[in-house]
Amino acid sequence: MQVRMREVLAALIVSIAAVVLPAGCPGIGVTPASAQAPIAPAPRQPILFSHKIHAGDFKIDCQYCHADARRSTYAGIPSVKRCMGCHQIVASKDGELQKEVEKLRAFSKDGRPVEWVRIHKLSGFVYFPHKRHVQTGLACQQCHGEVQTMTEVAQVAPLTMGWCVSCHAERKGPLDCVMCHH
Repeated sequence: MQVRMREVLAALIVSIAAVVLPAGCPGIGVTPASAQAPIAPAPRQPILFSHKIHAGDFKIDCQYCHADARRSTYAGIPSVKRCMGCHQIVASKDGELQKEVEKLRAFSKDGRPVEWVRIHKLSGFVYFPHKRHVQTGLACQQCHGEVQTMTEVAQVAPLTMGWCVSCHAERKGPLDCVMCHH
């Protein structure tokens, strides 16, 4: 009975969203893998950090820097200490990029964190546990796009309720309201 109720509730949510939201609204019928074009420009960051170089060229796994993603609600931002684990000995051959490494080293020397500008933000009434998604094997790129190709990271997925429900329905994930809304 409970499974049937869940299916009815899921169908109701998807149906209401399809009727209430205008056609072509971002989030309805958009599968995560298709969300690649930025929906907002990349914010200016205090250090020009290239995911293309780190995750793309050097193939550093997302969870090396965002280690909290597998065990927490938040993916986390790497500490300056984590970055300096490599950059105390690794420099860039490119003069402009080396200036960015020097900025990082200055933060480290001063004992200050880098104040990154947040890119992906959900409404306060939404509970989104990164760990649950990582533990089920969902690739970071499903929500964050092909980050390993981005010089500057921008949000590519709408992260709306309809978009999330569509993904959950497609992958047979939980559709109970209380999973995301507490």
